[in-house]
Order: sequence, then C-alpha cells, then structure tokens
Amino acid sequence: MLYTRLMEKNSLSREEVAAHLRDHGINVTHQRLEIAHVLFSRMEHLSADQILALVNQPHPATSKATVYNTLNLLVQKGLVREVIVDPSKIFYDPNTMPHHHFYDTECGQLTDIPAADIQVIGLPALPAGMTAEGVDIIVRTRSVR
Repeated sequence: MLYTRLMEKNSLSREEVAAHLRDHGINVTHQRLEIAHVLFSRMEHLSADQILALVNQPHPATSKATVYNTLNLLVQKGLVREVIVDPSKIFYDPNTMPHHHFYDTECGQLTDIPAADIQVIGLPALPAGMTAEGVDIIVRTRSVR
C-alpha cells in the first residue's frame, strides 16, 4: 500500500508513484503523474485549486479540467478520498486508511483524527438491502472568542 510505504520512507519518487498508478489500472500520462506526485509526496489535504497551482508552479501546462478529471479518476480507483467539508470546499486526501477530520472553519485547515479516537454508537437501521461502507466524521472547529 502506497500510504504505508510513504510513512516508512517519508518520500516517494515519481517512478514509485507511476508504478502505483499502473498497479491500479491507470494509464500514466505526464499530467496524471504530476498531479498524483503532488498528492502523494506532500500527504496533505489539498483542494483542486491548490493542486493545480502546485502542478503548474514550474511550468503552466496543466488545465483545471485535467486536474479535476485526474482527481475523479484517483477517487474512483480508491487512491484518494474526497472530503467534502461544505458544498463549495472539497479536499483530496491521499490517506485512504480509516480516519476522521477536524476542519478549522476560520483558516480552512483539515487535520486527521485517528479512527480509534472516535467511537460511533447507535447508528440508525440501514435501508433494506443496504450495507454500510463507512462513516466519515468531520468535527468543525473555530477559535474561542
């Protein structure tokens, strides 16, 4: 798993990221590789606009549409999680291990909460024929004034 390798090495080469994409059936293009490398080398919660800026920092060559299409592909393949903190703010999280988040509503920072630190008790009965895939909790915070 890429996340485990990253935590062990603290850095991944573009070749390792490319191999990871190929392992998940993703055709590796230059733009896809750069987008994935930004996500997996930083291991931060980034918005599509932040990713676009980082990818285009050295040479503006990647379109916003390419970033969104690649992020959607990475989400579909289970390589990143989409964290929707409100309808206008979506982060992409390369940590796909079970965990939750703190969201600072003042500065917009998203921080991981280990899954073991939260217990969910008393979920409602699921609709007939459905099974739970998971529970995502976002604790919204702000400074005490």
